[in-house]
Amino acid sequence: MKRLIHFSLAILLVTAAYVYAWPSANVPYFAAIVIHLVTGILFVILLTIGLGPILRNSSVALRIGWVLLAFGGVIGIVLVFTGTRRAEWPLLYIHIGACVAGGAMLFSGWVGKRGWMRSGRFAGVLRSAFCVIASVLIVAGAYWLRTAPWEHSHHIQNPTIAPAAMNNEGDGPQGPYFPSSAQTSDGGHIPANYFMESDSCQRCHADIYKQWQSSAHHFSSFNNQWYRKSIEYMQDTVGVKPSKWCAGCHDPALLYSGMFDRPIREVEDTPAGQAGLGCMMCHSISQVKSTMGQADFLLEYPALHKMAASKNPLVVRLHDFLTELNPEPHRRVFLKPFMRTQTAEFCSSCHKVHLDVPVNHYRWVRGFNDYDNWQASGVSFQGARSFYYPAKGQNCADCHMPLKLSNDAGNFTPQPEGVKGWFSSLVAAAKDGSIHSHSFVAANTALPSANDDKVHLDETEKFLTDHEVSVDIFAISPERTAGANPAGTRARALPGAGAAAVTTMNPPAPSLQTTFAVGEEAESSVPVNESPESATPVALLTGPLNRVTAAVRRNGTYRVNVVVRTRKLGHFFPGGTVDAFDCWVELTARDDKGQIIFSSGEVEDEGKGPVDPSAHFYRSLQIDAHGNPINKRNAWATRAVVYVHLIPPGAADTIHYRLQIPASAEGHIHLDAKVNYRKFAWFGTQFAFAGVRQANQPADAVAPSYDDSHYEFTGDPKDLPGGAKGIPNLPVVVMAENQVDLQVLPAGAAEPGPNLVLNGDDWTRWNDFGIGLLLQGDLTGAAGAFEKITEINPKNPDGWVNIGRVRVQEGNLSAAKEALDRALALSPDLARAHFFYARVLRQQGQYDAAIPHLQKVLAQYPRDRVVRDDLGRIYFLQRRYNDALREFNATIAIDPEDLEANYNLMLTYTGLGQPQQAADFQTRYLRFKADESAQTLTGPYLRAHEIDNNERQPIHEHTSAAAQKPKAVAAATKNVASSKPCVAGAANCGAPVALAEVHTQSKAHE
Repeated sequence: MKRLIHFSLAILLVTAAYVYAWPSANVPYFAAIVIHLVTGILFVILLTIGLGPILRNSSVALRIGWVLLAFGGVIGIVLVFTGTRRAEWPLLYIHIGACVAGGAMLFSGWVGKRGWMRSGRFAGVLRSAFCVIASVLIVAGAYWLRTAPWEHSHHIQNPTIAPAAMNNEGDGPQGPYFPSSAQTSDGGHIPANYFMESDSCQRCHADIYKQWQSSAHHFSSFNNQWYRKSIEYMQDTVGVKPSKWCAGCHDPALLYSGMFDRPIREVEDTPAGQAGLGCMMCHSISQVKSTMGQADFLLEYPALHKMAASKNPLVVRLHDFLTELNPEPHRRVFLKPFMRTQTAEFCSSCHKVHLDVPVNHYRWVRGFNDYDNWQASGVSFQGARSFYYPAKGQNCADCHMPLKLSNDAGNFTPQPEGVKGWFSSLVAAAKDGSIHSHSFVAANTALPSANDDKVHLDETEKFLTDHEVSVDIFAISPERTAGANPAGTRARALPGAGAAAVTTMNPPAPSLQTTFAVGEEAESSVPVNESPESATPVALLTGPLNRVTAAVRRNGTYRVNVVVRTRKLGHFFPGGTVDAFDCWVELTARDDKGQIIFSSGEVEDEGKGPVDPSAHFYRSLQIDAHGNPINKRNAWATRAVVYVHLIPPGAADTIHYRLQIPASAEGHIHLDAKVNYRKFAWFGTQFAFAGVRQANQPADAVAPSYDDSHYEFTGDPKDLPGGAKGIPNLPVVVMAENQVDLQVLPAGAAEPGPNLVLNGDDWTRWNDFGIGLLLQGDLTGAAGAFEKITEINPKNPDGWVNIGRVRVQEGNLSAAKEALDRALALSPDLARAHFFYARVLRQQGQYDAAIPHLQKVLAQYPRDRVVRDDLGRIYFLQRRYNDALREFNATIAIDPEDLEANYNLMLTYTGLGQPQQAADFQTRYLRFKADESAQTLTGPYLRAHEIDNNERQPIHEHTSAAAQKPKAVAAATKNVASSKPCVAGAANCGAPVALAEVHTQSKAHE
């Protein structure tokens, strides 16, 4: 009996060490669990029978040891029935602690019997203490083996240099998934069924499964008509292989099984084609190779997956029992450390893309990118130069995967602030805990609307209207006569200005080739307005409105300033594929009689049709090689960007409206401003569900780089996903709204003078107004607004910092230094003040003085790429090349595609006399650098599209839509014939109708 107990104890010791220190999802590991389980039960039975005689013949140390082991064994039996999920972790740790302590005491008694440390009064106590301490150290070593290599091997780290071409990404042109960067661990295919078995997960994760059912991830593939049409159109235009660029993130069941090698119409209606992104897709990513996106990850097919997805109930029960008994292998397969500790970097693998020759037959172009602008912002707590910061840093999951109460396996109780380390496991273990929502609620109202999923649609609309943005009708001023300000030089349009059409006389700095936008460093590349007529005269304003009451005269003309601010967003507004949405500001003005005085941004057909093309849009407007708008999700054909209007996180946009008061206006003018959002754009939805190429068009009307075709919306959508009731009428969500009343005065009355009120509660309103002016290059107006906030609260350093930002942009370095000195006197460690102070010193040639300021910024924000680049540039100018290399390489570690770093590394290696390395970075610089010549394509387009030309200007005014309609109708007849909205089975599915006014800018705007 005694030998059997000792033998079983030895087996338990060995299997426990293996199970704890090296968890893995393989047959030997689970065999060790079964052996440990069976031996443990046997040990408890034997100990129950023989414990009495053992205790009678043992020393104190041995008695304590056997009692602790017996207690630990009983707890182990309990764990067989409860499992060791997070809620049972306290019980598990008691089991481990009792057994380790018991083993230590047995060892102490055993060595004591053999004469070790027997002499002395406290020898037994010291021996036992030594053994316990040694056991604790051994357990600590086992914990290190369990965690450290695992955490270290699953960390997202960028390469030291970006690929020289798309052909060097992923498996390259010969790879099965190229031009997607995705790879599998063995280089082979993964069965389609693997990605279609999310229902097996609901056995333990029922709430998560239910949430996912309604999510956009579930409808990422050909169960989504917008995506379905885009891939069909893409394959018709550029072929099958380039469309794998999309499939890496959208169609795992088809792509990784090899089914995507066939034309998509052959497989889109198969179960694999309708699967979407299931649990296995995201949770099987074993490595994210970079933050360059493009599905740059490694997928792993778990060795024991067939056991989990088996149809045999006995096999399934065995799998679930072993998983509940020890969930760690399951967790290690499906929840890698970077999913929790580097959530945003994990998400970047699909929420950041670029195109290149294998996809667009052109060159590298940045597509959508929700990661870099988050990383550069204050929301991430990684950007040093943001205007606003939240109370604590946030990542993607904080907004899009909020905590929901659930008893699902893997739930947890959020840790209190400051609780870290092993103790956090005990704090987090709770029966009634939370999970991160897998509804992935964001801005996609189209899918739940088409799918008649009212619950998810309501949830999405609630998210969109939860103070994500705000709108403020801030101020009004009378129309000024030209020349009222000191003389200046009007900015002129130059080619090669990227997304901006107006520049100063200075040549534009090299910029990234992008259809999206750049990060918060965009401020430094905004063209400075030199036109006094365009500048905002702060001294002539009446505002802030609703703090003061403004009056207008009949027959008068006024400028109304409206400010839109991003508040809770962690990325640009809007995010995602910004060429595909309707996101705009609507401003209407009515008098007391209900007469419409002004209208901009109205939606035609009672909210179901196109948006007024003269509205202020937030989007990217791109054109193809023949000047046709990119409005069919045909990003591969993009050759030039007409404009990009996006608001950075924690920033603002100021919009100007020209309001003319008619002689018939009575009483009051009621202004109503709304930020509206509709996914998708009207034209895109019509095209996706009913778009048909008109007959008898030339064969060469379509090519990879252009589409000159005309389309009519006559297709029957009844058999398409979401089309059973006809083309969906997508909801327009009012994300924010503000209203102001203006008093109407007689035409002969004296013009009311300016009325500025400075109230402490309006500090943010003035600041937002100034930020919007600054980001459009209106430095005169911005400086005036920021001066007001220093008058409101001279002890707030941000007012002085923002004045300093303006003066740096102006080149007024002495004034900038004075303002920044005042900011630093109020807040000596304020990073953004130190950054702009360093800019002043650098421009004055005081390099040595600038360096400590930038180092102070980096001590707080070590991942700010712009600060790294600035410091590296100073080192380069000082010929401290090795120091420069350190900074630029640090930038590359954050973003291998950073244009400034690649450019300066080219120069630095040249300075070091290393031509090969210089050539390598020259290749990357030229790859990412904008093709300025492409802007020549925008000239003819802008001459033909006056509205878009106006919107392209950094500073512009919007007039009432009524003034645009005559020209719009004329332009429409030259653009595209369309049809009445098509309802499945209805008589109006067919005959094209020239809806000239409705479809005016269908090619230009949607």
